[in-house]
Amino acid sequence: MANNTSKTARASVRAGQAGQGGGLSVLGEFKYLIPLNKGKHAYIRNLTTGKTVHAATDSEAFTAEIKSLAEAGHGEKIRVELDAFADAFPDQGWADTTKRLVDAGAFGGGAE
Repeated sequence: MANNTSKTARASVRAGQAGQGGGLSVLGEFKYLIPLNKGKHAYIRNLTTGKTVHAATDSEAFTAEIKSLAEAGHGEKIRVELDAFADAFPDQGWADTTKRLVDAGAFGGGAE
C-alpha cells in the first residue's frame, strides 16, 4: 500500500480484505464509495488499482476516479451506490454529485 494513504483509508481497505475469501467486500458486495463529511468528500475504493483515494465530491479528482472505474465496467454499480446515498441522505447533495458526474461524462457520453 502506498505510504501517502491515510490511516483511515488503510484501515478501510484492511477491513474489506478481512471479508470473504480475502477480497474487498461488504456483505458479499464490493462498495466503491465511502461517504464522508456529509457528502462533501468520499473515499473511492478502486478495485482495478487496489488504491483508496480521498477526494472532495465536487473535485476533478473525484470525477476522474469515477470515470476510470466506469471505463473499467463498474459504472452501473457506482450509479446504484450514488442513487442509494441520494435516497438515504437527501440533504447531503448526492443527487447533485451524480448530476455533476453525468454532465462531465464520467459514465460515458454525457447526459444519459
